[in-house]
Amino acid sequence: MVYIVNKNNEPLMPTHRHGKVRRLLEAGQARVIKKEPFTIQLLYDTTSYVQDLTLGVDAGSKTIGLSVSSEIEEVYASEIVLRNDIVKLLATRRESRRTRRNRLRYRKPRFNNRVKSKHKGWFAPSVEHKIQTHLKVVDDIALILPISEIIVETASFDIQKIKNPNISGAEYQEGDQLGFWNVREYVFFRDGHVCQHCKGKSKDPVLNVHHIESRKTGGDSPGNLITLCETCHKAYHAGKIELNLKRHNAYRDTAFMGIMRWAFFSRLKERYSAIPVRNTYGYITKNTRIEAGLPKEHAIDALCIAGHSTAKLTETFFIQKKVRCHNRQIHKANIPKGGKIKRNQSPYEVKGFRLFDKVSYKGQTCFITGRRSSGYFALKTIEGKRVSNSAKYKDLALIERRKTLIIQGGERAIPPTTYAA
Repeated sequence: MVYIVNKNNEPLMPTHRHGKVRRLLEAGQARVIKKEPFTIQLLYDTTSYVQDLTLGVDAGSKTIGLSVSSEIEEVYASEIVLRNDIVKLLATRRESRRTRRNRLRYRKPRFNNRVKSKHKGWFAPSVEHKIQTHLKVVDDIALILPISEIIVETASFDIQKIKNPNISGAEYQEGDQLGFWNVREYVFFRDGHVCQHCKGKSKDPVLNVHHIESRKTGGDSPGNLITLCETCHKAYHAGKIELNLKRHNAYRDTAFMGIMRWAFFSRLKERYSAIPVRNTYGYITKNTRIEAGLPKEHAIDALCIAGHSTAKLTETFFIQKKVRCHNRQIHKANIPKGGKIKRNQSPYEVKGFRLFDKVSYKGQTCFITGRRSSGYFALKTIEGKRVSNSAKYKDLALIERRKTLIIQGGERAIPPTTYAA
């Protein structure tokens, strides 16, 4: 599939006619403006007739599914893997700043930057980042395809109902920790005031609350806390014992969807006021997918959201991944042996290559995921499969400069289904 925009950068209908596209490029009547998805711009005046195309968006906390289709044919399908390291990076930054401030003399605050930043409609950085990524991927599609309608699945999750299916009425206002002084006392009560490792065999009467995952990534929610006696707690941190414990169910993704679903939908309606933007619900998507006999995939769900479950699926499938713009941590957080602080990163550009550049290495397309100043690079595919840990720069051929959304297309395994005529 080749995507086309006219002389005024307005999207036209895509085409399968590769021969005609090649002749236009050779005659200088068109130019390539994007390699993947392959997009050309016509350099002569042409008609702007387009068909109706619907964009289905399967919004998610970890993965977004996108599908653009008519009633007959799907013309674009993609899945976008979102970043989930924002919370961890912010916690590391906060830790470094507090450590530095503790080493310096006290200085009076020069201004208060806390009040105005949290305006009405403010979201935590981890949530805001994902909302902005949802909007960006929709904008990218609108640049190359003439979208006539956008349909978004807005999911509603009742977290308390998930925890307790029998909850009702005033119980919603009470919660698990009602009547407890703090989270610590609630965890002790939940675990029966018994060490969850030795089950009281150590005879140690002093109890501690232990974080199963680190406080940085797991937080202080009761699901990440467990009761240990002081003997077992000290032995674990001394590396003498191992804990065979798993945290209780985490509802981060569920909570995120509950926060962002309407924010994304309302911003989308404001941004695309010229075309219809409406929402649908998960049970409708599931029913449509099952009736069409389609597998459970994010892009397939997006096709069902668009309402074209019988359309012929596109053979080309794009995988996209959101990556960091730049690692701003200058030095390593943990000081190596010897007490010498080392830099945490190589130069921004090494031998003409940058982090996340798309390159060709021995006939395989991959991305630079690590670099050394000596000119050797770590390479991986977009799915994370390792290609090489030490590829020499002379063996690399640059395909495309890095972007915040890296993309790679490939053939799609089309499931058996009945296509529309």
